[in-house]
Amino acid sequence: MEATIIKIGNSRGLRLSKLILDKYKIKDKVSLILEEDKIILKPIREPRKGWEKAFREMRLNNDDTLIINDVFNEESFEEWN
Repeated sequence: MEATIIKIGNSRGLRLSKLILDKYKIKDKVSLILEEDKIILKPIREPRKGWEKAFREMRLNNDDTLIINDVFNEESFEEWN
């Protein structure tokens, strides 16, 4: 595949097609890996982004209770000693 380097202000950039962005799930950022004669673009994934806020909201709404009983409440650990 060939791509053209374009002028962006005082810099130059590489435009990626929507097809490539979707296929490799590239959102806002990529990691640049520089090797001998290669530049590798690697998507930066943040799979747990926003979880902290969601958990905080769950706690405020009292929506963070266990769905199943805690298995250790009924267990005796004496036999493990």
